[in-house]
Amino acid sequence: MTDAAQHHPHLSVVREGAVLTVSLDHPDRRNAQTPSLWLTLADLATSLDPDVRVVVLRGEGPSFSAGLDRAMLAPGGVPGETDMIAMAAESAEGAAETIESFQRGFSAWAEVPAVVVAAVQGHAIGAGFQLALAADLRVVADDVQFAMRETSLGLVPDLGGTGPLVALVGVARALEICATGRFVGASEAVAIGLANVAVPVDALRETTDDLVAALLAAPEAALRELKPLLRSAVGAERETQLRLEREAQGRLLHSLASHLYRV
Repeated sequence: MTDAAQHHPHLSVVREGAVLTVSLDHPDRRNAQTPSLWLTLADLATSLDPDVRVVVLRGEGPSFSAGLDRAMLAPGGVPGETDMIAMAAESAEGAAETIESFQRGFSAWAEVPAVVVAAVQGHAIGAGFQLALAADLRVVADDVQFAMRETSLGLVPDLGGTGPLVALVGVARALEICATGRFVGASEAVAIGLANVAVPVDALRETTDDLVAALLAAPEAALRELKPLLRSAVGAERETQLRLEREAQGRLLHSLASHLYRV
């Protein structure tokens, strides 16, 4: 196993064959997030090696991520980071433009050809919840606590989490979760579709590894066609989705047939 160069002081990136593990690595702050981390996540996603087949998003320590570093919302913010208060004071339009670059650290994972798995334990609040939602699959520990707390601060989730949340649980439940800011535990997360499976904390890594192995065992070309096909099914018109299905199948059948004829 080789450890990639540190891309951010609070982010660890490890490549092992076709698997890239991206770990939030600031456990003494419960992996609180900052804009520079979001920009780094965006860079990682948009420059992902095409030979990477699975990405694992995880957090060091007892919490996946407690969300935005609250110091960002104080006047002056965090040294070396975007001054959120000063940015917002200038204009609403300027704030929205700046947030667009932050969103890429979350939304870009849906666009990579690799399957993205989030291994989530402890608190996954706000930006932490939205990072888990940025993954294609979620394995959670039985102590997980999902929560969207933005509304309680007079804000809304703005890091790409609203679309995946509504797609998974529906508008009514998404509204209730976001408006109340309540915690969603492991059993409820599985029951409503937020998580694929919940396991004891000490089994989280092993279960995630097993899922990664199963994904790697699937035929690579088929899996690369499957991810965008299923994601498009959420909002595509029926005829559009049918076209995408047959085009993907055509490419796969052509590849298989060509291989057989070469043999």
